Amino acid sequence: MNECLFCKISNKEIPSKIEYEDEEIVAFDDINPKAPVHILIVPKKHIPSVAESTKEDTELLGKMIIVAKKLAEEKGINESGYRLVFNTRKNAGQIVDHIHLHLLGGQKFGGMV
Repeated sequence: MNECLFCKISNKEIPSKIEYEDEEIVAFDDINPKAPVHILIVPKKHIPSVAESTKEDTELLGKMIIVAKKLAEEKGINESGYRLVFNTRKNAGQIVDHIHLHLLGGQKFGGMV
């Protein structure tokens, strides 16, 4: 996936403000934030979207949520609340075809649509 933006970020081909990284996951600030805290949690394994995930990805997807929780604690938004969002495919707003979890917080959100 040499054309994938998030693969390039995780491979350090494109600079980004990394908030977390381990052998499986990289998390970085969204370049077009929708909230004061807007971090993308991205697996280094290329999976186009939630719709293409498999049973074998279960642990990795769960780890993404745990990383989001850790980052929410570090950013001081754990107590006030935060939103986790997976956009799946174009009609849901997925822009980059590489699964990613949005961590949004630092403001009050309205109800869901």
